[in-house]
Amino acid sequence: MGHVDNANGIPSYWGATGNKLGKLITILATTDFLLFGYDQGVMSGIISADAFTHDFPQVKGDANWEGFVVAIYAVGCLFGACFILKFGDTLGRRKSIFLGPVIMIVGVIIQLACVAPSPGATAQFIIGRFITGIGNGINTSTIPTYQAETSASHNRGKLICIEGGNVAIGTLIAYWIDYGCTYGPHDFVWRFPIAFQCFFAVIVLVMITRLPESPRWLLSKGRREEAKTVLAALSNDTRDSETVTAQMKVIEDGIRASGQLGGHTPVKELFTNGKTQHFRRMLLGLSSQMMQQLSGCNAVIYYFPILFQTSLKTDHNLSLLLGGVNMIVYSIFATSSWWAVERLGRRKLFLIGTVGQCLSMVLTFGALIPGTETAAKGAAVGLFTYIAFFGATWLPLPWLYPAEINPLKTRSKANSVSTISNWLWNFFIVMITPIMINGTGTSGWGTYLFFALMNALFFPIIYFFYPETAGRTLEEIDLIFAKGKLENMSYVKAAKELPKMNEAEIHEKARQYGFYDADEESRAASFSEKAGNSSDSASDGVIGGRDTLEPRDEKKHVPRHIE
Repeated sequence: MGHVDNANGIPSYWGATGNKLGKLITILATTDFLLFGYDQGVMSGIISADAFTHDFPQVKGDANWEGFVVAIYAVGCLFGACFILKFGDTLGRRKSIFLGPVIMIVGVIIQLACVAPSPGATAQFIIGRFITGIGNGINTSTIPTYQAETSASHNRGKLICIEGGNVAIGTLIAYWIDYGCTYGPHDFVWRFPIAFQCFFAVIVLVMITRLPESPRWLLSKGRREEAKTVLAALSNDTRDSETVTAQMKVIEDGIRASGQLGGHTPVKELFTNGKTQHFRRMLLGLSSQMMQQLSGCNAVIYYFPILFQTSLKTDHNLSLLLGGVNMIVYSIFATSSWWAVERLGRRKLFLIGTVGQCLSMVLTFGALIPGTETAAKGAAVGLFTYIAFFGATWLPLPWLYPAEINPLKTRSKANSVSTISNWLWNFFIVMITPIMINGTGTSGWGTYLFFALMNALFFPIIYFFYPETAGRTLEEIDLIFAKGKLENMSYVKAAKELPKMNEAEIHEKARQYGFYDADEESRAASFSEKAGNSSDSASDGVIGGRDTLEPRDEKKHVPRHIE
């Protein structure tokens, strides 16, 4: 693992402990999502460049080939997410995160090795791009879980939103590198932007070699001594301290309670309901990723320059420049979610974003119908306002919501399913967008009408089915679903009616809902009394521990400060 003990007997990783170690983990996560965003945007400025269409002539003027070359990356990501669904619990977080960039670098090398133009060059490029996608799918399925399991509970939402925001910044970097490379030699135009992916991949690869494994995963595998070392480093305390001992006990109780001994949750658990509502909660996370893609985001991100060239009749240079400006807008608004996600809440941001995106698409398709240059400028405004609303709302939220809404027992697999949904619909949208633009009315206005209708459909789904999770401990989210099920009310209403609770109140409500058997009630009451008398001074505990309420046979402790 690469840890050492400092003079105070506190384990460290990369020489860091406590908050500094947490910052290193955040740097790792944000760098990986920068890479994610870079890959999202890098083909946008390449796919229509003269140098690229000369070397890969199949894509020139052929919407089907154009869509396939871009979309095959999403297929690779889908395969990577499926790999984590199957093997993620076996490999663990660190090995998975290490494997991701290694595979990505292999894919980049295959793409750069193309001798173009030549027979088979396009097929080789497609294979390399597919392999790169596999690596990214592995990482995007693992990084949010890894950070959630090694982060403080009070900033869970903010940190994952920062990850999501960095997707926009990565896309911004890709756009401007694409634009700058258009002034370089022929091969430089597309080879350097593809090669630059390795810069981010190497950072992730090097950092993860000496960062800790998730203590929750270690304990689920029975590796207590390693977990104790990680907890001590994250807590900035010694291995034998009372804090570390208490955290160990809480996590082990939670693992036993959720049936995770051995670290394996059968896939069939995803399809159960009852008080815990595993299936419903998986569907909420899955649908958020689906709606993100069907909102039209990647139609704008991947094809922004082509949209301008085709719909607004600009030249390639100007379309790239406008694409870069659009990504600046995207990145600026993406950072707004970092503070808004806790202040406004998840539901409000989802609904605000849906309305804004819908109206932006209405403006875009309406302005394109006349087919005049003057009217088309209104479409440009619509694309800019769309990306602003998307960056501030729907960009980060589908990465945060599944991590919160799913309980401990199914979180890893349910998050993988959500990521699979993201890449499946990503492929669908990226594949059909150039075809839709070429075949749906003047300048492809029907494309934007389609996305406007999709966004309009999302509003009632969010309004009626998505409960608010902001400001809630993960235990309270479990109680929201138990309340909705047992009291036969909508889960949105249950979230509104369930008051904010402290540890003692959470345990009392859990007892009322039957999460304890008869033999445990006295023990729960004893704990509740202690919890009620305890101070809140430790409310900023370091890592995730017990965070689900499920029927079981073991003693349960759920300190709020250790989630």
